Amino acid sequence: MQLVVGRIGRPHGVRGEVTVEVRTDDPELRFAVGASIRTDPPERGPLVVEGRRRHKDVLLLTFAGIADRDVAADLRGTMLVIDSAEVEPSRDPDEFNDFELIGLAVETVSGEPVGEVTDVLHHGQDLLVVRRKGADDALIPFVKALVPEVDPAGGRLVVDPPEGLL
Repeated sequence: MQLVVGRIGRPHGVRGEVTVEVRTDDPELRFAVGASIRTDPPERGPLVVEGRRRHKDVLLLTFAGIADRDVAADLRGTMLVIDSAEVEPSRDPDEFNDFELIGLAVETVSGEPVGEVTDVLHHGQDLLVVRRKGADDALIPFVKALVPEVDPAGGRLVVDPPEGLL
């Protein structure tokens, strides 16, 4: 599964530098000088990081072979992606990456099937989007009290919803 770690924004200056919207918790690793990064769409890459710096809290990258503003502008909107297998598993048993949760079957503590996790939203509170058969999607706050068990290896998670949530 491909994971987006950044999105190329507008060019910065005239020498091919671009802004990058960072979507990873480890930009130093993902955007290290010399790193080869796959792209979506794939025909725009892979791109090799030639330089990186910060400017007013914005990450700026230069890529090998991209030496002017016009070529850099053509990359705008390109997603920078990695394979989920490249992500180190968390050492914290209560921490999960979104891709580990999406696709899990959801059941209640009594074993009643609820549906399947289709997305994870990150707002003020992390929310699991659960597709239910014959009903609207449910939004379940991803907290231990409501989601006491997560078993990615077993393909399921257990919810203990208060009355009215589902």
